[in-house]
Amino acid sequence: MDIDSTSEFKASAKLSSSTSELFGGIYARGEVAAQVSDRAWLQAMLDVEAALGGRALRAQDVDLAQLGRDAAEHASPVVPLAKLFEDTHAGATSQDILDTAMMLVAKRALAPLVADAGAAADAAAALAEAHRHTPMMGQTLLQDALPTSFGLKAAGWMTGIDEALGELRRAPLAVQMGGPVGHRDPAIAASVAQHLGLDEPVLPWHTNRVRPAQLACALGLLAGALAKIARDVTLLAGVREGVPGRGASSAMAHKRNPVAAVSVLACAKRVPGLVSTMLACMEQELERAAGAWQAEWGTMTDLLRLTGSATAWARDLLEHLDVEAQASDGDVGASSQLIDRALDAHRR
Repeated sequence: MDIDSTSEFKASAKLSSSTSELFGGIYARGEVAAQVSDRAWLQAMLDVEAALGGRALRAQDVDLAQLGRDAAEHASPVVPLAKLFEDTHAGATSQDILDTAMMLVAKRALAPLVADAGAAADAAAALAEAHRHTPMMGQTLLQDALPTSFGLKAAGWMTGIDEALGELRRAPLAVQMGGPVGHRDPAIAASVAQHLGLDEPVLPWHTNRVRPAQLACALGLLAGALAKIARDVTLLAGVREGVPGRGASSAMAHKRNPVAAVSVLACAKRVPGLVSTMLACMEQELERAAGAWQAEWGTMTDLLRLTGSATAWARDLLEHLDVEAQASDGDVGASSQLIDRALDAHRR
């Protein structure tokens, strides 16, 4: 049972314990937040149970608040949830359900995230083409260096997004069906993987956390590539965000603040610490971790939400960027040739 970005799930993003109604407009922009909400996690767990042969349920069929209260008594929401699937749940552990649900949540969240990132790269490509002859002074160590073109700078932004997207697309999203100590029949994992559209791993990865760590690192790379763009926009003269009415100052009427760029940075600044947490969680005891595994759930949720929000803001930024400098035939080195190379790679 798949989840689209319907109004139901957009609204349910507000139910996530990590999403603020006051600050969510910054930290939860775009479609990803709905795909990592509490209800989205619950639906993913229900879908994993259904893939094991259980009955298909919708998240609204379960009392989410009560499930959360019961989860606190067991350090896992799966223990109380499994009571709905007693006939089919036998042999599956809480970790099997939650790990597979995490991969399913990630798969669903990555669809809008990748779409926004691709659109942001396309917008940067359009800027590179339009401004291949727009001169600007290059700066090194924040000091004037040599002339270059704005088009080459935009091509660099585009390439950074493309390279980070490549890593994200390679992040393995696999089911986890190892059972209590990792020796469950691999045919079960194969069946669940086929049902859910996830990868089938060579071995269970219950305490081999390379997969979630790879995903976390790929999200960190994308957030960093977007932060580079946003930081440049805050520093460049003659470049501004072109959304009418946005960026007013509460004290200075003449100001237009770079809202999208600032919001990208606000999200991206929080990402490295979360990636670090996911890496720290790789040290897990024997056949089941005590604490490190449990720390991953909220961390991965925040990582997906914040990177998704940064990506949605970056798309907005690049699609509405105004460049005031005028085209010129001035010497900008070999930038036009380099732009063509970058655009060719982007189109492939």
